[in-house]
Amino acid sequence: MQKAAIHLLDISLIFIMNTFLLNLPITISSITSLIIYLGIYSFRTYDTETMKSYTESLIKTTVGTLVSFIVILIIYFFLGKYFNRYFFLSNLLYTITLLPIIHKIEYNIYKKYMPVKNYLVIGRKEEIGNIMEEISEKSLNKIKFTQYINPNPVTLDEIIKQNTQKTLTQTLHGIVITDPELEERVKPQIQNYKAEGLEIQYLPNMVEKYLKRIPIEVAQSFKEYYEIVFQNVQPSPSQKIIDKFFGTLLLILFSPFMLIISLAILIEDGKPIIYKQKRMGKDEQIFIINKFRSLKEAEIDPNDPNKDIEKRVLKSGKIIRKLRLDELPQFLNIIKGNMSIVGPRPEMLEFHNMMSNRIPFYNYRLKLNPGITGWAQIHYKHTSTLEEYIKKTEYDLYYIKNQNILLDIKIMFKTLETIVGMRGTR
Repeated sequence: MQKAAIHLLDISLIFIMNTFLLNLPITISSITSLIIYLGIYSFRTYDTETMKSYTESLIKTTVGTLVSFIVILIIYFFLGKYFNRYFFLSNLLYTITLLPIIHKIEYNIYKKYMPVKNYLVIGRKEEIGNIMEEISEKSLNKIKFTQYINPNPVTLDEIIKQNTQKTLTQTLHGIVITDPELEERVKPQIQNYKAEGLEIQYLPNMVEKYLKRIPIEVAQSFKEYYEIVFQNVQPSPSQKIIDKFFGTLLLILFSPFMLIISLAILIEDGKPIIYKQKRMGKDEQIFIINKFRSLKEAEIDPNDPNKDIEKRVLKSGKIIRKLRLDELPQFLNIIKGNMSIVGPRPEMLEFHNMMSNRIPFYNYRLKLNPGITGWAQIHYKHTSTLEEYIKKTEYDLYYIKNQNILLDIKIMFKTLETIVGMRGTR
């Protein structure tokens, strides 16, 4: 869906109401409108699954708006004269009345009127058929893959000859390259079709756009491309500044909660309050991670670190784990510089060594600092099997390749929904 237009429309409507109906100064209106929009956005209000359901859209818009009010209340002490009950009530009624209806209408228009795009696939269906089906599903079936070309060179020529350029351009929107080796065999034909107006797509672009992850099998098919990309990944200088600033600020803001949690653990199970463990960090540098202890002390099976966890969870641990408050001491790691607010989760050493030998491209997760929250955490559940860890790694690889300030902000806001909804990974 063309969601950029929906995002722009929503924030514009909120800004118009605050500026012209509530008579807020433009600067104040801009700030508050952005905060409200980000609050709504963080609760996945713009996800396709949410937009197609009016009820779910209404619920998430309401919760997102209320969460944004908490942020606005924090700056209330500085700009109190602009905010009153009328401001909060007006914005709440405006967003929950108007936005879910707009989203539902946009979804219905897209579903009904957007044309279907048919693609010819150059690749082996038995290898990438499941991925192509997932792409089609994520596009609401507006993208369909009508034919797979068999990798046999003779068959390739026969299929190309059976379809004249004119016929192909009338029935197809484009061609998807899923195998670089096959592309080399039919490169002249592909160039001809491109000249006739067919769109030439590469599978890496499609999976990143629609699936928001990099499937391992796709990375292996385009190994040379992805290895060059991952090897050239460098931490953003601005990320270090953001980490230092927000790490210090959040440590101060959450210090009262940290004191309460410390007392709760101490009363229930005594010392130690802080759980320290060696984890694998950026560039395979080992560091000590800090967490509030949520489990009773016991030996950990290196082959199955999640074994018997539920039996060992403290009563206070159940609460802080669900709300992810056990992660708060990691702000100290952020200030030290061995962690970031956003990044792949740091793994235990034994587990890292095991997964790095089993999952291709796994070590590229270490190109950036590990984080308290991350792309994989907001998209994928608690993991315990190899297949689940592969899927989680695919989200991490997407983040490593596409990391930027806007993506980090997006992850931080969506983490709010993960915490409130008690979702995500450990």
